[in-house]
Amino acid sequence: MESHREGLISQTPQLFFVAILPDEQIQQEVTAFKLAAAEQFGSRHALKSPPHITLIPPFKWSADEMPVIQESLTAAASQLAPFPIHLQNFDHFGQRVIFVDVKTDESLVNCYQLTANVFHQHLGITPDTRPFHAHMTVAFKDLQRKVFRDAWAYFSQQPYDRTFTAHALTLLKHTGQKWEVLETGLMNNER
Repeated sequence: MESHREGLISQTPQLFFVAILPDEQIQQEVTAFKLAAAEQFGSRHALKSPPHITLIPPFKWSADEMPVIQESLTAAASQLAPFPIHLQNFDHFGQRVIFVDVKTDESLVNCYQLTANVFHQHLGITPDTRPFHAHMTVAFKDLQRKVFRDAWAYFSQQPYDRTFTAHALTLLKHTGQKWEVLETGLMNNER
């Protein structure tokens, strides 16, 4: 009986997503912006994941079939060469999301499209129908509309200009409380 129950537990779908994570220095800086959003404007939800640029939004997958996800991550990363990513200032989606703006260029769009295609071919994950708008979220979900104006006034006045090199694709898994890095697929020239 116990082994049957364990089998059911291990086959429960879990949440994953694929992203590009910046270097440690930028992670610390963007986390500081997230902490400001939490402390000054009550928006803590963005602290549940490391700073990142989402390529494949959250999807459910059985942990028993992890090798397929790992193979997909490696397959996508192996077709990419490292490339620079430019972060510049802040922007927002409506009155619910504030983010560090990512300057989208051909290399980043190609990375997104290739990764989406590989995950579609290998896993059957339908690519996101929304236009790709690379960003690093600072405040969302629990950012109340009544404080949005103040939050936007604060972040829109913060100058921020950084560049980092994307070296890998990262698979993150939801623990039930937060998102954690599960695996990294190094890009072609990084092997």
